[in-house]
Amino acid sequence: MKQILIKPEIHSYDTFHTFAAEYALGEQDVILTNEYIYNPIMAAEDLKCAVIYQEKYGTGEPTDVMTEAILEEVRKYDARRIIAVGGGTIIDIAKVLVLEGADRIDDMYENMAELKKGKELIIIPTTCGTGSEVTNIAVLNRTKLGTKQGMVSQAMFADKAVLIPEFLGSLPYKVFATSSIDALVHAVESYLNPDATVFSEMYSVKAIEMLLEGYCRIAEEGTEAWKKDAEKYLIASNMAGIGFSNNGCGAVHAMAYAIGGKYHVPHGESNYQFFVPVLKLYERKVTGGKMAELKNILKACMVNGGFGGADSDESAIDLLRSLLDKVLPAKKMSEYGVVQEDIVPFAQSTVDNQQRLLKNSHVPLSQDEIQAVYQECL
Repeated sequence: MKQILIKPEIHSYDTFHTFAAEYALGEQDVILTNEYIYNPIMAAEDLKCAVIYQEKYGTGEPTDVMTEAILEEVRKYDARRIIAVGGGTIIDIAKVLVLEGADRIDDMYENMAELKKGKELIIIPTTCGTGSEVTNIAVLNRTKLGTKQGMVSQAMFADKAVLIPEFLGSLPYKVFATSSIDALVHAVESYLNPDATVFSEMYSVKAIEMLLEGYCRIAEEGTEAWKKDAEKYLIASNMAGIGFSNNGCGAVHAMAYAIGGKYHVPHGESNYQFFVPVLKLYERKVTGGKMAELKNILKACMVNGGFGGADSDESAIDLLRSLLDKVLPAKKMSEYGVVQEDIVPFAQSTVDNQQRLLKNSHVPLSQDEIQAVYQECL
């Protein structure tokens, strides 16, 4: 049985300037990024490579239409390397840009086993949540299907993941909060995955510890405290990515795709909707095993961080809910426009389209149970 796979190589630099010099960025490189990321940090380097701004091809999270348009633009260049500098949208699109074996996005989904890598891929995350720099998954909104789906291929692993804390300096607080909560979801879901190994658990647990330590500091000192731990959040996100790249995420992610696809809710926010409710459902269904171990880990992290007392009767999951509300109060689905009539179709779509994720749930969930969680979150 495979115990763990870690791809790609992981590098770190204090600044983009140092990275650009060491990697000798030039005319055979294409940078995919956002203009608001490029101008404050990268523009001063006077780079000779082509630069593509994702937002010129569509806003929000990646769709099949947006990705195909950027793919057409990349084909105009004799590119040897794709440099992705950004959050989840940038990273997911970049993974598709390096593929050969199909011309259209729909064909890529149909022929994932046949896809090959045609260009080198270097990923620099600029948020502290996606972990996507170390996974071989790209999640696109398939507009014809009305839901998000993951494209998975060994060819989609980056060749190098590069951590540069400099990019987190101007991150808005809400983006930090939702992206880091996303990293926590990755770590917890990969830990609870039935296929988790002692090696993958090591990365998941360390990520949980680092994230909750930072959240306890926020609860005590206020929202600006996260900047003291920016590099730690970036590392924790990467470690959580290693965890779920080996095991996959579960029901939280599966349920998030329906609301994200229809109402264009950012990925971190949509995961946050269902994180605690799914954990509470697991807690009702199982009393021992990995769920009990997770609760002990969570409780110890929070108590050691000064949030909650060791003799408190509050369950670890309820205490986690309270801590997360200190970081960013959770919203209801109705605040994004979801209505009662969406609940049944959302549950059906989750069961029909997200079996890749549902099979990783800590315990199997029925369609009725999934529908009940949607109802609870409305």
